[in-house]
Amino acid sequence: MSPRLADHRRALAAASLVFLIVAPPAAADPSPKRLARAIDAVVARNELATAFWGIEVRSLASGRTLYARDAGRAFRPASTMKLVTTAAALDALGSDARLRTTVETAGRLDGLGRVLGDVYLVGRGDPELTRVALEEMAEGLAASGVRRIEGRLVGHEGAFTGERYGSAWTWEDLAWGYGAPVSALSFADNLVAARLRPGEREGDPAVLDASPAPDGALTLSSSVTTAAAGTAEDVRLEREIGSDRVRLSGSLPLGGEWDGELAVTEPARHAATTFAAVLAAKSIRVTGGVATTREPLPAGARVLAAHDSPPLADIVRAVNKESQNLHAEMLLRLVGLKQKGEGSVAKGHEAVVELLDRLGVPHDGWNLVDGSGLARTDLVTPRGLAALLAAMDRHPAATAFRDSLPVAGRDGTLENRMRGTPAEGNVMAKTGTLSLVNALAGYVTTARDERLAFVVLVNNHAARGREAVRAIDDLAAALAASR
Repeated sequence: MSPRLADHRRALAAASLVFLIVAPPAAADPSPKRLARAIDAVVARNELATAFWGIEVRSLASGRTLYARDAGRAFRPASTMKLVTTAAALDALGSDARLRTTVETAGRLDGLGRVLGDVYLVGRGDPELTRVALEEMAEGLAASGVRRIEGRLVGHEGAFTGERYGSAWTWEDLAWGYGAPVSALSFADNLVAARLRPGEREGDPAVLDASPAPDGALTLSSSVTTAAAGTAEDVRLEREIGSDRVRLSGSLPLGGEWDGELAVTEPARHAATTFAAVLAAKSIRVTGGVATTREPLPAGARVLAAHDSPPLADIVRAVNKESQNLHAEMLLRLVGLKQKGEGSVAKGHEAVVELLDRLGVPHDGWNLVDGSGLARTDLVTPRGLAALLAAMDRHPAATAFRDSLPVAGRDGTLENRMRGTPAEGNVMAKTGTLSLVNALAGYVTTARDERLAFVVLVNNHAARGREAVRAIDDLAAALAASR
């Protein structure tokens, strides 16, 4: 061997030795012991000493469970239940699926532009139906020559069956938009946004506005008066269960404001009534009034106009980013319709259980009651929810599922949480909030670029919600900082 070649090999050997010394170690799971110390310190806080904690942290690369606390016990999940529903919807329908709303009739369109019979606005579970969509369909009718409907405008909601409300929802939920009733023909989230502003002077009536216009869906009245600046707001809402009459009373100080999202009682009628007003604005008159039905469409019904929803991936993103209860409930029924031929909660849950079995997700101890997590009797286990997160990370719809989750410090229900911590931008997770319940479940990228699935369910925290949220955020930040 020549001296030059020998020197070259010695140099390579020395370089290799340096590389072995200074190169970072290959990616590996975070130390379970260090994770346990960090998590246990959060759980041990005095203000949450009486709470029940259910936690599981799992490596997505190795599948190892890195931390578990009562992970096999059942907990109320609150809105982390939406992870189950949206996973099932993406699996059953696909990320690109669109939901079609149609305007149909079995009546003849004569040469005078009259439809001789009823016209049906047919809902098929689009959660994103807006006034813009109604205007699009009205323009389609006008373009086809329709000038008058010699019959009724019927809101058709037969794609879904069963109760409009979730079992174990409380009576307080039913008045507000977050507890809106479910219909296959839903419009503008089945709510009316009411707004009160003070009058010009103390003692003047407050100004009441509503959007979209109630159009008979709600009867709003207000006796709220304007109070002196700096006094406490005292706006009271009165509404009987199932009633469409809402009365506001009390006082609102100068410089103050009050906003409330109020659930409509008859979603399909709300949609049809609004559509009738849109048609009137397009000079299309409905002579027979507005009605609703779940009965089958008449034989020979044909489509006059249609509107397609955004892709399902966008709908799922709205559900999880903003924690939209109504949309989640509609997705559960759509899963039942697609997989079992019936748009009901029961059939939706049958399909969900089959998905869990197919993905190998343990669901012993689970109690599936609704699709949104608003039910106080929903139960899941941290172990099962973590297994679902891991399975969905390998699913064909994994990208759509991950992208639907709020990002810490960036958007959705996590926009203002964990800012300035290692979790910011690294935690993608679904929040959950109910009385005495706070939760967070999703994915986190650690300081060593390891991806973990994690579930934190805190139940029975004795109305210490603020402290529970702070503890959960600190726990998530500890995961993001782990090595």
